Order: sequence, then structure tokens, then C-alpha cells
Amino acid sequence: MPASTFARHYAALRAAARPTRDETEAFDSHVFAAILATALTETETPGLADGLGLSSAEIDRLIGWCFPRYAVPDLDGLSPDPSSEEETLLVDLLLAHRSGPEPLAGWLAVLIARRAMQPDHLWQDLGLNDRGELNRLLARHFRALHAGNTGNMRWKKYFYRVLCEAEGFALCAAPSCSVCTDFVDCFGAEDGLSRLAGLRRRIEEAA
Repeated sequence: MPASTFARHYAALRAAARPTRDETEAFDSHVFAAILATALTETETPGLADGLGLSSAEIDRLIGWCFPRYAVPDLDGLSPDPSSEEETLLVDLLLAHRSGPEPLAGWLAVLIARRAMQPDHLWQDLGLNDRGELNRLLARHFRALHAGNTGNMRWKKYFYRVLCEAEGFALCAAPSCSVCTDFVDCFGAEDGLSRLAGLRRRIEEAA
């Protein structure tokens, strides 16, 4: 993903954001700007609904709520592609555990589920700077789910584990995580370069 394009969309959204009363609201604004900028960078405007999992009407409402001075793209009544079964289950799981203010938590449930279908770490799929920001997001808006991940499992793995347990079967056949040969896949470091960091690196290298 071109870091410069992401940064341009992100900066435009943040400049158009509604005033925030405190640092917590400022963080929410950052999260939504990052998610929208990621989707805008990945696709042309007509594909934005697919990238976010929201209808054009909900995207308009989200942008109007969070970024009222942003020039809303013309989505012309578009709807996202139908959700897969696992995405639908993840939306339901997140909605059932939402704890943050509405309508933000409701939007985030859909956005997180759709972005989780992407191949990177979830924090990267959302355009965040690191896993710490994802932890903070989940602790605020989905408190019980966050609290349940006591072993610091990777979030996609943890979501699927919770879903599998709800259906009555185990995600992993190993008797315990400590003896599982796939331990690193579940608990390994989720490092990587954020898109904003990538842009800064390119600027420094060009200087």
C-alpha cells in the first residue's frame, strides 16, 4: 500500500475531524481516520463499501459523525459484497461484547470484522501504528473480549478461538498452548512497519 497515499487520506480526515473533548475522543478519531484511509488507499472510491463492509448510507453517516468537514465521496447507493459466514459470526461476537459509546462501537464491530478478512496482522489491516493501539481500541470498545485474552494471543486467533468454543469445538487439537507446535502462530510477536512509519522512513532516506 503506498504510504504517501495513505498519509494524504489520513491527514485530510484528521483535518476534517469534529473537535474532541479529551484524549480518548482524539484516539477514537485517529482510529476511524486510519481505517478509512486504509480502505481509501486500497481501492477506488466505488470499492470503499467493500473495503469497510458498510453501505454507502452508513459510510456517509460515519464520516458525517466523525469528520463533518470532509468531502464525502460520491458512493451512489453502493452496498458491500455479502459477508462470509465467519465475518458475520465475528460481527455478531463483537456486537454482543461492545462496551464503547454508540454509534462508534457498532461501526467498529462491522469495520473490524471486514478488515479481519485481510491477510495481515489485524492492527495493520486497520491502518493502526502498532498492536498496542489495537489493544487500546478493543479495551475501550469491546472490554469483555479484551479482558478474556489473558494470554496475549494474536487477536485474529483469539476471535476464532472464542467463536469455535461457542460452537462447541476446539480450534486446536493440542492439549495445551505450552506444547503446541503452532505456538508462535498464536502468540508470536506482531511486529511490522506501520504505514505512517513507512512514509517517514522513505522521507528520511530521500533527505
